[in-house]
Amino acid sequence: MAPINRRHIFTAVLLAAVAGCLALAPAAMADFLTPEDGGSPNADRIDTLYKIVFAVGVVVFIGVEGTLLYTLIKFRARKGAVAAQIHGNTRLEIGWTVGAALILVVLATVTFVALPGIRNPENSDAEASAVVAPVAAHGEKRVPPDGKALNIEVTGMQYVWRYTYPDGDDNPLNNPYSYEEMVVPVGATVTLDIRATDVAHSWWIPELGGKMDAIPGYTNYTWFKVTKPGVYRGQCAELCGRNHANMVAQVRAVPPAEYEQYIERLRNDISAANAAAAESRRKLDADPQATP
Repeated sequence: MAPINRRHIFTAVLLAAVAGCLALAPAAMADFLTPEDGGSPNADRIDTLYKIVFAVGVVVFIGVEGTLLYTLIKFRARKGAVAAQIHGNTRLEIGWTVGAALILVVLATVTFVALPGIRNPENSDAEASAVVAPVAAHGEKRVPPDGKALNIEVTGMQYVWRYTYPDGDDNPLNNPYSYEEMVVPVGATVTLDIRATDVAHSWWIPELGGKMDAIPGYTNYTWFKVTKPGVYRGQCAELCGRNHANMVAQVRAVPPAEYEQYIERLRNDISAANAAAAESRRKLDADPQATP
């Protein structure tokens, strides 16, 4: 019986551990070979563009590697043979240079054709018209063609996401807000203003589009439109500290009427909390020794 090779065992265990880690990280792997899609039109377009570029890359890889293997086998050195001294093939060199340039032109054309659909928000569905409002475009912020969207502020902080919903109030501090889970109406175009209060974070819900950095002192913009009810999960994609792995993100898409009920419930909860805090302050002012 052959002796057990410990190095082989260690290698097998290490490979199994790596495979297990990858299998348990579906968010990081997305669709394994391609980005996730199915949640928002811009995510679908990112996935389509990626697949086109990936298919072209596979064809190029197979062509180059196939030619290389064919050449290695057909023109391999024989025992006793002397290598021929050749200069080169001008036609072949010009051909693969022009071919590579044409491939780059095609990929660049396809990319620039697809980019507007990824970057520019589209109009909300008619069913969601009651929950969208005019949004001003400025700088890098893009808005739908009709100028209406549900604009939500996303603020990254160690180690949680805060979402501030529009309320038509002049004082944004009075607007309803939530943590970790963002609730949005199905069919509404949601524009996001993404910021951070401390260190760099990265907002990423794989099924709803690409990553967008949250940088202190700077605002980034993105958008999505959930096409069907459900829960879409993600997390911070930028190493932001010791509890980075716990900085999860979640978007729950509900019918527009249910979204309005949710916002009203947030308003009531915030009003009740503010009233309770004011009462506690009044009691402390009246009797500093009292326990609130």
